[in-house]
Amino acid sequence: MSPRQSNELSTKRTSLALILGLIASAASAQYPGQIEKKSKDGPTLRAVAVLEWTGDLGKPKKSRLVPISIYDGQELHDASIYMARPHPMALAGEVEYELQRNGAPIGLFDIKNAAQEMGSWVGYGSWKATPSAKPTAPKQIVDTGFDANDDKPVLHRKHSDTSAKSDSTASASSPDSDRPTLHKPTTEDTSSKSDPAPDPDRPTLHKEKAPADSDNPVLHKHSGTDTSDGEHASFTDPDRPRLMRGKQGGANGLDVLPSLLGLPPDMNQAVAVSDSKSRQEHTWDYKWANPDDEDKMKAALEDIARTALGLKTPPPPPATRRAAAHKAIKPSPAPEPPPLVDEKFRVLELAYGSGATMVFSAHTDDPEKTQKFVTLIAQPDLYGNPLVLLKNVTDAAHLDQTPQMRLVDAVDALADNRGELLFELRGAGQRQFALYRVLRGTAEKIFVTGGGEFGVAPGE
Repeated sequence: MSPRQSNELSTKRTSLALILGLIASAASAQYPGQIEKKSKDGPTLRAVAVLEWTGDLGKPKKSRLVPISIYDGQELHDASIYMARPHPMALAGEVEYELQRNGAPIGLFDIKNAAQEMGSWVGYGSWKATPSAKPTAPKQIVDTGFDANDDKPVLHRKHSDTSAKSDSTASASSPDSDRPTLHKPTTEDTSSKSDPAPDPDRPTLHKEKAPADSDNPVLHKHSGTDTSDGEHASFTDPDRPRLMRGKQGGANGLDVLPSLLGLPPDMNQAVAVSDSKSRQEHTWDYKWANPDDEDKMKAALEDIARTALGLKTPPPPPATRRAAAHKAIKPSPAPEPPPLVDEKFRVLELAYGSGATMVFSAHTDDPEKTQKFVTLIAQPDLYGNPLVLLKNVTDAAHLDQTPQMRLVDAVDALADNRGELLFELRGAGQRQFALYRVLRGTAEKIFVTGGGEFGVAPGE
C-alpha cells in the first residue's frame, strides 16, 4: 500500500462496530491465518448519545456529547463506562454520530477526544452538515433528423469550430489584394513597441523606507511554525504560557475544543446515534385526524397538571339579583386558571400505527427555590380523553430525591424501528438519563444511566 493510500485509510471515519472488530483482531493476532466471520447477519453495536450546545443550529459556540447507551443486540449497556480503556468506546476518536431531531437527521458530529467533566465522561468534536447526494443532470437528446435505417445519403454540417476553421482557411487561400487584413503581432513587433527609454529629467517617485530607529509600531510576521496545522509555534520567552493543540493520549494533553460546562439556560439538546448499519429514516410526528383533538388533549392535560401541582382554580363569584326587577344580572366571566410556565407538549407516533403518545411538562409560576414541576406521559383512551401512563411531580427542594423529567426526544435505541422516550433526569446537583418504552398502555423504564428509581405510576 502506498503512503497516500495509507493516509487516506487512516482518515476514514470508524464506526463502533469497526472499533470492536479491531479490538478483537488485536487480541487474536498471535494466531496465524484469517479470522472467520461467524455470522453474516450478526448483531451490530448501536450507540445513543445526547449532544448539548449553545449557539445556532449547525454552528455551536460550545458543545459536548454525553454518551447514554450502547445496544449489543441483546441488552443495553451504559455507554459512559462500556469498554472504558480509559475513555469509553462510545467516545473513541473518529467515531461519527448522526444528529437527529424528531427522527430526522440534522447533521453529523465527529468525536475528536474525550474528557471527564464533574466525574462523567463527555466527548468533544465538530459538527458537520449531513452530506446530500448531488443531483444528476438529465441527458439531453438532440434530434438530428438522421435515421440510421435509411439508406439515402445524407450531408452533415460540420461542427461550429470545424466550420470556422474551414472558413478561415478558405479566406486565407483566396486573398483579396485590396482587402485590409489583420495580422497577429509577432514577438519582434511586440518588442519594438516596448516602453520608451526613461527621461532623465522626468521626476520619479520612490518608495520611502522607514528608518531603523523609527518609533512607529511595526507588525512583523511570525517566523515560527504555523499553528493552524496543529504544530506548536516557537516563542522567544520559554516561560510564557501558550495554548497548544495536542493529540488524544499524547504527552501534551487533549485536543480541547470549545467545551460546554454546567447547564446554561440557553443550552440546546439533540439525540445522537452511531450505528454501523444504514437504517431507514423514521420520524416520530403524529398526524391527528381532526386538528381540534390536539388542542382538546392539551387543555385536558393542563387541568391534570394543575391538579397534580395543587393549583386550584378559584370559584366564580355568586350571581346577584336586583331586588326590584328580580332579574338575574349577567354572570361575571370565569376566573383564569393558575398559570403554568414553560409548557412543553409533544405528540409522537412511536411505531407505525401505534396511535398518539403525548408528553406534557410544565412548572409553577413561583420563585426558583419554591417551584414545582410536573411531567405526564399519556395516551388517548377509547372515549377521546387522555389516559395518564406515568406522572412525575417534584419541587425544587426535593430534586435530588425525585429529579425533574425533561424530554429530550424519541430515539430508536434497540434498532427495532420503534421509538423510546429519552428523558433527562435533572436533580439539584446531579443528573441522569433514562429510556422509557410505551407499549400496551404502559410506560416502562427500560434503561437509566447510573441507576435510580424516578417517576411514579398514576395513583401511587
